[in-house]
Amino acid sequence: MPASSPSLCLLRLSALGDVTHVVPLVRTLQQAHPATTLHWVIDKAGHRLLEGLPGVNFHVYDKNSGVAGMRALRGELPAGRFDALLQMQVAFRANLLSAFIPARRRIGYDRSRSKDLHGLFINERIPDRPGIHVLDAIGSFCEPLGLQQTQVSWDLATPPEAHDWARAQWDDDGRPVLMISPCSSHTRRNWYADRYAALADHAAAQGWRVVLCGGRSELERSTSDAILAAMEHPALDLVGKDTLKQLPALLARAQLLVTPDSGPMHIANAVGTKVLGLHAASNPERSGPYSDRRYCVNRYDDAARRFLHKPASALKWGTKIEFDEVMSLVGVADAIAAFERYRADHPR
Repeated sequence: MPASSPSLCLLRLSALGDVTHVVPLVRTLQQAHPATTLHWVIDKAGHRLLEGLPGVNFHVYDKNSGVAGMRALRGELPAGRFDALLQMQVAFRANLLSAFIPARRRIGYDRSRSKDLHGLFINERIPDRPGIHVLDAIGSFCEPLGLQQTQVSWDLATPPEAHDWARAQWDDDGRPVLMISPCSSHTRRNWYADRYAALADHAAAQGWRVVLCGGRSELERSTSDAILAAMEHPALDLVGKDTLKQLPALLARAQLLVTPDSGPMHIANAVGTKVLGLHAASNPERSGPYSDRRYCVNRYDDAARRFLHKPASALKWGTKIEFDEVMSLVGVADAIAAFERYRADHPR
């Protein structure tokens, strides 16, 4: 690599949790090469979340634009070749898109995590380290450049007006806030409305304010309506009312977020909010909230034994157990116990 200002391009399109995991890598690269402007090929949702990130020139690729969009993206990139492309996504569409990005070094995943012809589009690989969190795997993309990600820090470039909006949603009366983001993009990771309601009522009975948040999809609206209908206590319904720029500010106002393995889980972690993660379909040690998993419910091993007939320790790292009814293994008592662990650690 050039000693002073290498030209670097990152490719990571989705999902929201994973683009959040890339931000600490951006910070590591910027600390080592403060004069470098990083280029990041990203999807529309990720850009809405991270637009304004200092020192990053975003290039937005619309997944619906196909090869024509890939050609258009090539036309907006700087002339010449990048010193290095960090190809941090193994899906075939991302692999094909990477072919339109000229770079001398094309750094991708190790063989164990490669798929969809990933190896044909790269000429270097990151170290193979099974058993690490997704964020650490993404962080290791700096190692072929002679760097180490020794610190993990975020700044999601949330503007002041987003925080103003979040503060306007409820008056701060001293009550702690339990926020519920009930849906993942993978429906089999989602918990059940009646169980969310039972946990929410338990929190409300302890003097907590309950706030629901989520996107504008029909699933998120119907799930939230079912939670509200099943609750005995009132809750503030903010589902579909925020933007992706406002979401980090909203999550930052909560003491604790309840969610399955989802983008909001990782955004909440990035802004310092503790997470009560609900895990059975995925392993929280790989994809749970990076900074603190003390308040997660972990039924991943139970799911492995029930649906795959072997312990989690015998599975390939990263195996998803996305079966119907897998989230039934997460009981209300499990979630309440995790909530009470948080309360014990954070007395009012």
